[in-house]
Amino acid sequence: MRAARYHSYGTPDVLVVEDAPEPHAGENSIRIAVRASSVNEIDVFLRAGRLAQVLPLNLPTVPGMDAVGVVDEVGSGATDTEVGDVVFGLAGGVSDTTAEFAVLTAWSAVPTRWTMAQAAAAGLAGATAATAIEALGDLEGATLLIEGASGAVGSAAAAFALAAGATVIGTGRERNFPPLEAMGVLPTTYGPGLAERVAALAPNGVDAALHSAPSPSRSLPDIVAIVGNAARVVTVLSAQEAAQLGAKSVNARHDSALLRDVAALGRAGLWTPRVDHEFPLANIIDAHTTAESRNGKVIVTQP
Repeated sequence: MRAARYHSYGTPDVLVVEDAPEPHAGENSIRIAVRASSVNEIDVFLRAGRLAQVLPLNLPTVPGMDAVGVVDEVGSGATDTEVGDVVFGLAGGVSDTTAEFAVLTAWSAVPTRWTMAQAAAAGLAGATAATAIEALGDLEGATLLIEGASGAVGSAAAAFALAAGATVIGTGRERNFPPLEAMGVLPTTYGPGLAERVAALAPNGVDAALHSAPSPSRSLPDIVAIVGNAARVVTVLSAQEAAQLGAKSVNARHDSALLRDVAALGRAGLWTPRVDHEFPLANIIDAHTTAESRNGKVIVTQP
């Protein structure tokens, strides 16, 4: 099969498109003929070698943790799908999806409202958001602050929280306020003065917070101070800092049930994954270069 791979850690230039061995569905997994995959921040970190001490890779490796495609193999024990279904989901490890075929260990049917590119953007972001909201518990009647609400994880988390009956205040750039407002989020800018801006939007205080995207300032301590209870703050970014502050740190749980919840948001029109850039597999270097710039969500498409 044709796949993007890198044989050594480094800049996007280490990526090549070449023939690679085909994976096959094993127990409790499925294989898809990939239509699109996403480039997540962790993919950039892994390729650059920034996580080599924590998550060493067997090189050469295929980048990518999530994808969308057509099921063409169903392993023993895999349920809720059959050959020919269009699904999105997560690979079992930390890489493997930017290729002609990929094996998924968590998946869900694609909502008809979504394009293939949007579905490709939903797996890791949606599972991360679902895990984070789950960690916060019952949000009915609560006021939730989301740092980075217009991002991939933040927007999905906002949709989950709103569906649970929460009032959501979300930070982002002003150019991203319209889609947040359309969802029902109360938007504000991030950075210095956040506590005052949040107090104006929530005079009775904030009950919980999700730290889902980095801001130009080191914001997690400020968010903990705004909530007033570190145990009610969850981050998907800063595990070490969270431990120091007493906040919770979570990572995406690879669970088909979570992805079905994500898909339910899509079917109800409550969340549409954001896609900012699309590149064909042949332009994988450009895709990773763009992803490194943190200028929006990047999708890699297959013919």
